Amino acid sequence: MVGTKGYSSYRGRGPKWKILLAILLVLVIAVASSVIYLQQFLVYGADGSRQIRLPWQTEEKAPPPDGEGEAPENQPDVDVVVQEPEDQSPKETAAFSLPAQALTQALWQETEKPAGANAVAVRLKTSNGTVYFNAANAVSGAVETELDTAAALAAVTAQEGLHTIASVACLQDFKAANADVEGRGLKNTGGYIFYDGNNSLWLDPAKPGTREYVCALAKEIAELGFDELLLTDFSYPTVGKINKIHYNTDVPLANNLDLLLSDLNTALESYDILLSVEVPEAVIAEGPDTVAGLDLNRLVSRVDRVYAVTTPEKAETLSNLVAQAAGAEGKTEFVPELTADSPALTGSRLILAE
Repeated sequence: MVGTKGYSSYRGRGPKWKILLAILLVLVIAVASSVIYLQQFLVYGADGSRQIRLPWQTEEKAPPPDGEGEAPENQPDVDVVVQEPEDQSPKETAAFSLPAQALTQALWQETEKPAGANAVAVRLKTSNGTVYFNAANAVSGAVETELDTAAALAAVTAQEGLHTIASVACLQDFKAANADVEGRGLKNTGGYIFYDGNNSLWLDPAKPGTREYVCALAKEIAELGFDELLLTDFSYPTVGKINKIHYNTDVPLANNLDLLLSDLNTALESYDILLSVEVPEAVIAEGPDTVAGLDLNRLVSRVDRVYAVTTPEKAETLSNLVAQAAGAEGKTEFVPELTADSPALTGSRLILAE
């Protein structure tokens, strides 16, 4: 059989370069397709590195019911610390008092500290107006100090673990009242300075000059580094011809004492210092004294501690009454002032100097 002419029946090989080109083209198309497909699985690490994470490499776990079980994979454990609010209530203190005189380093070193005492009360202002520290705001002639009083006070306030109490006669003040009768002094109905039954002079808390003077001294005491300011003689006079007092006010006397405490709290706001007052035991046990202007229920909202001279046997009862007046949210503490310590007594107390 004779075949036809041409290449229709040719079964030979073509050129090799065409085959290689076809294979290369297929590979290029496959790689490009793979890159496009894998881009959806491209993830970045925390350090900026890149990696491919395929679906079968990340098995998601359903969250456990009610929040129980282990933490999700790849999630770091975090310790959550809840910061409790700092307790601002006063710390329990067993205090002793120093004699009412200018402090010296010798006096402090020679003073016998009672066993277990962790606090000391230093008299910085007396009821006649004498000031036992270098107060820039004291009236002329009021300051009485020794050469090393400033150094001695600095040593006491810097002592580690010692709670320091500055005891200050507040409104009974012969020197300051006499120095400015119109601006600070408590006057009688005749327009003159009032003398009580002990021939003492008093400051009038209704007068802005009185509040400014007391607050200025309080700030200086806070700057000395004391932990607590204890106001004694914090009242109107209760002895003598009190019917002759010109009270310079039509409101209850307790309002004027409230105003003074309010000003003191404002003046001491930026200092880490407690504010305390000493009151007669009867004000706690029996109720308000309208002549003195003292009302426990009003005081507890403005001071950290209430002091009273008493006996160990009455201390617990008085403490409960102060706590009751302060209420559930109150932190005002009662501190008994005693002539001698008692082994049976618990809580804060102040042992008076002989």
